[in-house]
Amino acid sequence: MEVHYGTSSFKNRSNAVVTSGTYDGVHFGHQKILARLTEIAKVDQGESVVITFWPHPRLVLNHNKSIKLLSTLEEKISLLESFGIDHLIIIPFDKEFSRLSSEEFVQKILIKAVGTKKLVIGYDHRFGKNREGSFEYLKQNSKRLGFEVEEIPKQEIEEIAVSSTKIRKALNNGDISTANHYLDRPFEISGKVIEGNKIGRTIDFPTANIEIDSPHKLIPKNGIYAVKVKIGNEAFLGMLNIGYRPTVETTDKKIIEANIFSFDKDVYGEDITVFFFSYLREEIKFDGLESLKNQLKKDQKNTLQFFSGQ
Repeated sequence: MEVHYGTSSFKNRSNAVVTSGTYDGVHFGHQKILARLTEIAKVDQGESVVITFWPHPRLVLNHNKSIKLLSTLEEKISLLESFGIDHLIIIPFDKEFSRLSSEEFVQKILIKAVGTKKLVIGYDHRFGKNREGSFEYLKQNSKRLGFEVEEIPKQEIEEIAVSSTKIRKALNNGDISTANHYLDRPFEISGKVIEGNKIGRTIDFPTANIEIDSPHKLIPKNGIYAVKVKIGNEAFLGMLNIGYRPTVETTDKKIIEANIFSFDKDVYGEDITVFFFSYLREEIKFDGLESLKNQLKKDQKNTLQFFSGQ
């Protein structure tokens, strides 16, 4: 997949099969569109093109900047590449771009910059200033615009009843099974391993403290999770704590730390990816390190039981 930052590096194609959207999470609904996109491109011997936007439009347009995203830009690029897309165009989204009318978006981006011959969109997809553009507008003007348009049927989208908003809500509630079902894969977070206070080592449960690079990445509900941890090309079972470690310290900084099973290497400064599989329990304050250690043994047992049943 070729990645283009803006349209200036993209050479107008003669047979571009295109879709556009934020694609946050690249969830199961998005995958329906991507599957159809690549199918048409293959049949027509064309090139599949995904147009997306960064930053997320809601971060630019909404006064409330607290929205958390399912995917960082790097994660979104990696996910889209896995679906066999030929080209990804990442358009910088700012206030000026947001003022483009639907007609201007079609003329400047879809026609002039990309050379769209077929456009595939999801049911009720809107675009342009104030979301004025629609499938009906495109269909009525298809001949004039010079490209065909196909909408993923309403029943296909409603059948799976998935949206990025529903996934965010599930993750905020610790409902990992629902989030993963809608995503069609385990939710993930990535970051660098940083030094912690090393208290875990004293109770035989050393942890890798993870610093998340993106301030807009959604972090699930506080608590203990059964996870898989990827370091380099290797994956390990483990459990993850998100919260404030009330038993061992007083802090207002949220901590993300993973206890990685059967692993004892020094990974400070390395990149790490955590895949969420199950919410085990809430984070609670114990009356001492010994009580905490006993609970962690139970958490480890529950994690191993969960994965043994997979």
